[in-house]
Amino acid sequence: MSVLVYTESEQNKLKKAAFEVASYAKAVADQLGTTVTAVAINSGDTSELGNYGVDKVLKVSNSDLENFNAKGYADIIKQAAEAENAKVVILSSSADSKYLAPLLAVGLNAGYASNVVEAPSSISPFTVKRSAFTNKAFEIAEIKSDIKVIGVSNNSFGLVENSGSATAEDFSPSISELGVTVKSIDKATDKVTIADAEIVVSAGRGLKGPENWGMIEELADVLGAATACSKPVSDLGWRPHSEHVGQTGKPVASNLYIAIGISGAIQHLAGINASKVKVVINTDPEAPFFKAADYGVVGDAFEVVPQLIEKLKAFKAQ
Repeated sequence: MSVLVYTESEQNKLKKAAFEVASYAKAVADQLGTTVTAVAINSGDTSELGNYGVDKVLKVSNSDLENFNAKGYADIIKQAAEAENAKVVILSSSADSKYLAPLLAVGLNAGYASNVVEAPSSISPFTVKRSAFTNKAFEIAEIKSDIKVIGVSNNSFGLVENSGSATAEDFSPSISELGVTVKSIDKATDKVTIADAEIVVSAGRGLKGPENWGMIEELADVLGAATACSKPVSDLGWRPHSEHVGQTGKPVASNLYIAIGISGAIQHLAGINASKVKVVINTDPEAPFFKAADYGVVGDAFEVVPQLIEKLKAFKAQ
């Protein structure tokens, strides 16, 4: 019996989330007194997983799955779980994993807990702490099924290095009809992605137009952050929809979220509540975002942001 973990990758490179879920799987495996096996699909070099507690990697290479397909990926992970006799299967809480996890849970007749933020507080009964109500509360959930599927909330458990190495072996499961054909995908390159970013700099209609986004990108560059935007901004075509964060866009669970010129609609706040520290810069002291923020600056973004960039550059130069 082994704890099974699905390690996500993009462009044949493991994501940061892969090492976080591996760290979580190691903590669970230690409680159960067993080992960790990872499933890596078209992931390239996986040797680094051994540094985060993985003992064995099942490597899947399939040209039909170069692009994410929930049904195909769920089929692979299900067969890996059966081959390893895994009673606990661990994934991240990324958009892709949240899509495939319910399919996997049904296939394995397993209970599924998403947005889990801590290692199990008890193995028997199997209980986990998870965020609920769009990250406004926590819930202690007991999973009673024989097989458990756990979705770890991004940036909640962190990376925990363990000295060790992982053996790798090819895994060639049978894959049924995928049902979906991907024609093309356009992706931003050479940028920190919102999903992996520890810092996100986001802006809204307070920027007044796409021509003013230069200072947002400069601030993000200084901080090593990802850039994001509110829904109205992406709807207006000022920024690509891939940068839209919120309940109807991409969820954000960064360590630091900076909102510039965003009033704070409830849908936006629901999508970023999992961020640990929230900072808002807005001219309106009554903007809803101030009630949700940890720190707030009442001021004109066109005055505040350039000064913030200058100060950060001076600090980094020390």
